Amino acid sequence: MALTRIDQHLNRPVFYLSSLSILVLVLFALIAPQTADVYFTELQSTIVENGSWFYVVTVGVILLTVLYVGFSSFGEIRLGPDHCKPDYSLPSWLSMLFAAGMGIGLMFFGVAEPVMHFLSPPTATPGTTEAVREAMKMTFFHWGLHAWAIYAVVGLILAYFSFRLNLPLTLRSALYPMIGDRIYGWAGHTVDILAVVSTVFGIATSLGLGAAQINSGLNYLFGMEESVPMQIYLMIGIIAVAIVSVATGLDKGIRRLSELNMILAIALLLFILILGPTVFLLAAYVQNTGAYLSDIVRNTFNLFAYDKTDWIGGWTIFYWGWWLAWAPFVGLFIARISRGRTIREFVIGVLVIPTAFTLFWMTVFGNSAIDLIYTQGVDKLGDMVSTNAPVALFVFLENFPFQQFLSGIATLMVVVFFVTSCDSGAMVVDMLCSHGRNDTPIWQRIYWAVGVGLVSAILLTAGGLNALQTMTIATALPFAIILLISLVGLIKALRVEIHKKASLAMNLHPHPSTIDSGWEQRLSTIIQFPNKTAVKLFIDSAVLSALESVSKELANNHVESEIVNKKEMLSLNVQHGSEYSFVYGIKCEKYRQPSYSPDNEESHESADEHTYYRAEVHLAEGGQDYDIMGWTKQAVINDVIDQYHKHQHFLHLLR
Repeated sequence: MALTRIDQHLNRPVFYLSSLSILVLVLFALIAPQTADVYFTELQSTIVENGSWFYVVTVGVILLTVLYVGFSSFGEIRLGPDHCKPDYSLPSWLSMLFAAGMGIGLMFFGVAEPVMHFLSPPTATPGTTEAVREAMKMTFFHWGLHAWAIYAVVGLILAYFSFRLNLPLTLRSALYPMIGDRIYGWAGHTVDILAVVSTVFGIATSLGLGAAQINSGLNYLFGMEESVPMQIYLMIGIIAVAIVSVATGLDKGIRRLSELNMILAIALLLFILILGPTVFLLAAYVQNTGAYLSDIVRNTFNLFAYDKTDWIGGWTIFYWGWWLAWAPFVGLFIARISRGRTIREFVIGVLVIPTAFTLFWMTVFGNSAIDLIYTQGVDKLGDMVSTNAPVALFVFLENFPFQQFLSGIATLMVVVFFVTSCDSGAMVVDMLCSHGRNDTPIWQRIYWAVGVGLVSAILLTAGGLNALQTMTIATALPFAIILLISLVGLIKALRVEIHKKASLAMNLHPHPSTIDSGWEQRLSTIIQFPNKTAVKLFIDSAVLSALESVSKELANNHVESEIVNKKEMLSLNVQHGSEYSFVYGIKCEKYRQPSYSPDNEESHESADEHTYYRAEVHLAEGGQDYDIMGWTKQAVINDVIDQYHKHQHFLHLLR
């Protein structure tokens, strides 16, 4: 199956039509904000009344699928060629996951949501011990495995089809199992345009609301003027820092800011844990987790069908719609930073570890806040959560020593979280408009960073943020349908991978009998550490001659093949029409010599005498980690035939 990648930097239809669509919607909210608010509010009400069951089923299916894929035999499949390694270290990877996923949400809802559920629980009596248990259980439910599973499944689909099958790293690739190469046409353009519009308004809405929340916090702490102009000034500052970050790229700007925020988050968490009721919080974390896991199935599918209430629409369905609406942005970003990891590593890193940290955060801040109200009678905190939730965190921190210091850390975290949301959002939108490429001109990234800021400022001035927030949630409905269909395609593709591995397991490594030389020559070949020139000469002579002979014989049997020499890899490509192609390549790979290697100056490269090179076999799935340097032409031919035999067996398993 030949898969092609488009080489142009800018996808003009997606770029221009996305910009036009955003402009039209902004003008709509600017010219007729009340009409927009009424329209989108009615739309949300209709979805909640008639589509709640669909959201609940969709999120439940997503969680079950992610767990199944991650911990079944599929988990061994790598998101990229078999030989590739992760692009980022584990701490950097987790930091970026945390910052992009829901970092800013934890800052504002870590205190507010548990207290809200405590004061107004769905079934328990408000202000009781049972209300405390239910408040933490529902907070865990909304911020736990389900939320991260939505992000994980989108990231997994995009990372697999992009890094494993060389499709563009954009949302259109999720449609590949359904429409094939038509993803490069208008069907794919439409999906990417919807993703761009949803992402821009999601980030703009978050930025606008965040600026208002930062302004409220600074007003409460330092008496700063609280007004729309001040919030716009704050947004200008955030966008300015985001432009610098996005211009420096993922490896420097976004990565470093994410690492900084993770350090600040852990520091703030430890301060509250140590200064607060430490033993109680540790015990509560264990008990909250147990209660959450024991009721997870019942809560997942609980629609309050027999106990009619508006609570589920205002909380659970709202959250599921919000996570789904943000999934294209966060999922694509997660995919971008996850190349080289196995599916099991991906699921553990994206689902299990962030969930454990998120739930610990909610315990430390939520249980501490409820304890202040329920046990110590700090009613001011409960009143502030009910009337002005954005400053709840700062009111909470007033009850601890070093409150100015802690508030300073919290304020800095909020600002950095918004910067990372803005710059990572600009990067994702730029990739959606550039065929999934990240090596785009700087002006494109700056264009989207500034664009997000302008949209947010205009909507904040016009008072249309709530309407656009509702629109963002409404876009989750069609995306959920696309996502469910894509899940079926992902499972089918992963089953193909399992069949492929089964076929390769059949006598995976070449048998020594394929090397028609004496054992002395074989031993000499094994203990030599050749330089690059020697390996290249071997590839250009013995290997090329062997591949030419195989290609000629295939042609005699009316099978088309092609010998390709690029990127330091010589390969034989055999096409099988609509079925998967066979690729047998030899690549010159550099390694560090082992300590026991013989001192042979002629085998060393002048640039680095401690390295040597291997002629390694690469198939379509990636490097196979064995060396054929020094083999005779006949031995190479035998190995090609062995691998081609396995490929034919793989195609047989698929039929």
